[in-house]
Parts: sequence; C-alpha cells; structure tokens
Amino acid sequence: MPVSSLDHVNIRTSNLKDMVSFYSKVLGLKKGKRPAFKFGGAWLYAGNRAAVHLVEVQKQPKLKDPQLEHFAFKANDINGTLKKLQKSGARYETRIVPGGKIRQVHAYDPDGNHVEIAFSTREEANPKLLRGE
Repeated sequence: MPVSSLDHVNIRTSNLKDMVSFYSKVLGLKKGKRPAFKFGGAWLYAGNRAAVHLVEVQKQPKLKDPQLEHFAFKANDINGTLKKLQKSGARYETRIVPGGKIRQVHAYDPDGNHVEIAFSTREEANPKLLRGE
C-alpha cells in the first residue's frame, strides 16, 4: 500500500509553553484533544488533523547529526503570518521558488526547528515584511 499523505510531525521539547504559543499564535494551529499519555505534551491541529505533536521532555537530547532539515505547511494570508512572525521575534526569511508560483517563508520555532510555510505567489505580499528576496 503506498503512502497517501504525511500525518503529523512529532517534536520533543523542554520548552512546551513557548512551543505551543508559537504554533498556535504565530502559525494558527489550534491546541486540541490529546490522548491521556503518561507524559506531558500537546497536539496542535490544522483543521481536523493533529499536525504537530509536542512531547514534553525535561532535557533536550543532544543529537549527534540530526537528519531532518525542515518540515512544511501550506497556508494562506502571508501578510498576517509575516506580521505574527515579526511580532513574536521569530527568525525568518522569504524566497520565491524558481518558476514563480510558490513563495516560501522559512521560520524557526522557539527550539530552533526549521519550519517552512508555503504560499501561492498569487497572494500579494507586503514588500516591507519580506526578508531575503
């Protein structure tokens, strides 16, 4: 059976409060139902899908050579998203994919994870909010 889609991303964090705030207030995911696991965490939903699972840990494990470079979401309202990123103080940059149909926003969550948010270039972006293009 072939894979039909990516279900979720699981992120370990010792910074649960700030991570929930970033993914909900900045990216617009909604904190929702989560099974009663014996460890802390949060599930953040995009529509009806728990797209980001946060698992609370006391100390971040040191990974020798992590292989996951980034994960990505599709979104709309680029100007609203960029304003929220600026307000949050998150580091980000923008670029247009060769061919001109997708504008990427590359942001970093409070734990430093690289998150891409993809927008259609048909959506007008405020040049004052763009970085790196």
